[in-house]
Amino acid sequence: MSETSLDRPEQQADRPEEVTDPLLWKLALEVADAHEPDGDGGCRNLLCAGQPWPCAAWNNAQHALSVARADAAPAAPVDADGREPATGWSATPPAQRRPASRVAA
Repeated sequence: MSETSLDRPEQQADRPEEVTDPLLWKLALEVADAHEPDGDGGCRNLLCAGQPWPCAAWNNAQHALSVARADAAPAAPVDADGREPATGWSATPPAQRRPASRVAA
């Protein structure tokens, strides 16, 4: 069986011990690295041309980094304006959510 990049010793040495999702951690680091500031107050990634830094992608990568850690309470992801999305996202895991029809008044 071939060795994956997540199993290499140098990858594990850079990862904090409290990381419980190594794949999410690695991908989030790659996104954050790709969306660094350009020195003029904007994001250097071409997909974010004209957007101020920190861009939504960088903020969401930071959210993913916190989710990948066992001890961190995740922050909500943000939209392109740096605000939490108004619909469709909940910090509560799906298994712990109650359907609206079952919530007692």
